[in-house]
Amino acid sequence: MALSKRGDNRIEFSLVEPVPAQEPALKIELLHALVKFDRFEWSIEKSTELGASRITPLAAARTDKPLVAAAAKRLARWEKIALESAQQSRRLRPPTIDAPIAPEKAFLQSSANPKILLSERPEAALLRDILPNLSPIASSGGAITVALAIGPEGGWTDHEIASARAAGFLEASLGENILRTETAVVASMAVLRFALAG
Repeated sequence: MALSKRGDNRIEFSLVEPVPAQEPALKIELLHALVKFDRFEWSIEKSTELGASRITPLAAARTDKPLVAAAAKRLARWEKIALESAQQSRRLRPPTIDAPIAPEKAFLQSSANPKILLSERPEAALLRDILPNLSPIASSGGAITVALAIGPEGGWTDHEIASARAAGFLEASLGENILRTETAVVASMAVLRFALAG
């Protein structure tokens, strides 16, 4: 862009050359348990930069109830954060941000393939070990949509894990360290983009 005119209350620019933008072949639907709003909003910003196509706030069993009660009033703010992050990262459009929903409903509604539930349980397979099984899906050509579910502080309940499995989610771990929710968002999305974006 080049500055063409400047006035007291107005600045005009002219387009010098188009900025290339394209839709990514990898779409990530982030099912993100509500956490303290400053951390949740940071996660919205970073997951938007990393290419999330949809963000679904989850009112998990271990989510603080005051957060769930206040979440609906923050939706416009979250959409603004996503829009600004999308503009900064030169995305064509921001992710869709859904109203908060119970995890069990979100799991059932997801039509993505594959579906991954991050878990801190010791029996969960490492994400790096399940990625080779997902590569054929990614290499089949065309767009791929991955659902990535990340739980609240304190982790998922047994019922939530069972509901995710029944909906086709693979339980996966990022390793032996227990990460904060917002750290898990960035780490897992970066891994998925590296492994599956091709």
